[in-house]
Amino acid sequence: MAGLPAGAQTTQMPPDAMPVPAPPGLPGDKLLNTPRSFRFEDLPVVKNTNGETRAVIRGVFPTGEAVEMHETTLLPGHMPHPPHKHLHSEFMLIREGQMEFENDGKPERVGPGGVMFAASNVMHGLKNVGDTTANYFVVAIGRDA
Repeated sequence: MAGLPAGAQTTQMPPDAMPVPAPPGLPGDKLLNTPRSFRFEDLPVVKNTNGETRAVIRGVFPTGEAVEMHETTLLPGHMPHPPHKHLHSEFMLIREGQMEFENDGKPERVGPGGVMFAASNVMHGLKNVGDTTANYFVVAIGRDA
């Protein structure tokens, strides 16, 4: 498994943890200036014992904002990885399932249609607390360097 991006802080990653995606805005990230669609069946999938994740897009907008987006399906009772914090901010949009969002040590339950916001440098984590798989999107905005 890949290590955490520079600037990220967490507890030690268990061997079955999903990799934390590299922060957006790294050298070599492409300019996102062409509209397009992303078909679910065309997204690359990475599976592990916690579920699976699909990278959607990463790059930099012409206006300078760096962005990374991925979709995760998480098995009941599982976390994608331990709570962590980083310089960039994230929105997490719940499509299905019941998630617990650890927001700076305070648990908050969020269900379908709910949105969570992880602010820069605030410890956060997710856990599927439901009886079925949970599916959510992460939209990371900002740079860690």
